[in-house]
Amino acid sequence: MPYNIIVTVKQVPDTKNITGQAMKEDGTVNRAALPAIFNPEDLNALEEALTIKEKYGGHVTALTMGPPSAETVLKECLFRGADEAVLLSDRKFAGADTLATSYALACAIGRIGSYDLILCGRQAIDGDTAQVGPQIAEKLDINQVTCATEITELTAEDVTAVRSLENGHETVQAGLPVLMTISSQANEPRSFSAKRVMALKSLECLHCQAELERGPDDEAVCALPSHIRRWDIEVIGADPERCGLSGSPTKVKKIENVVLKATDMKKVHDTPEDIACLVKELIDDNILG
Repeated sequence: MPYNIIVTVKQVPDTKNITGQAMKEDGTVNRAALPAIFNPEDLNALEEALTIKEKYGGHVTALTMGPPSAETVLKECLFRGADEAVLLSDRKFAGADTLATSYALACAIGRIGSYDLILCGRQAIDGDTAQVGPQIAEKLDINQVTCATEITELTAEDVTAVRSLENGHETVQAGLPVLMTISSQANEPRSFSAKRVMALKSLECLHCQAELERGPDDEAVCALPSHIRRWDIEVIGADPERCGLSGSPTKVKKIENVVLKATDMKKVHDTPEDIACLVKELIDDNILG
């Protein structure tokens, strides 16, 4: 059975070398201060979608919300094998917290139409909240499976998956349609397809009012897209008061730089006596229990 799959992806600031300039005075991210990258676990969600498509057939739509530059991650999705790409881009979406982001994405998913699976990365590295996926599922009133590391069975009615927990794993079953958040343990994301890169290198991002069109047969479904669709707040029918800063009850008050410096260094020789002494000191300092 072929499946209609929507994958939410995000262009995020590279947080490896974050500085005090990473936030603006209004508490929103200063995206100009850091290079932008594809959120790592969203790549795992995309890979899972493409694997399902290859095994069962279907259609993969990549969806992101962000400034015009976010089309870069959508092109990367298409280079890897996605069939369609949608960019939500409107100044009214700017400054959104997880609540406003999930609302806009849920509206866009409703605009896309029918779907069997919605796959999201477990969390984004710029916020580390892991809230957007579950919030989308709540707004769409569908089942959800979080922190999935493996899909063990997929049928026309339900999916069986393994979830990662703090102290182990559990196997769960959920009826379709379902939203799943995929962790980095699930797979190894594939590289670009050279043929698709060459075929899609001149792809443009165009404002589009039309619905996504899914062909009735395999040839139509696998046809390369002619453009990336750009939707604004009017296209998805979202309430402006629930988007962007207006719809965001969470605000970042400030960000501080914390630099960890070694204040003391002690050399320990590789002898039983020195090691025993070190262990005793660590226990006395409550570092080891």
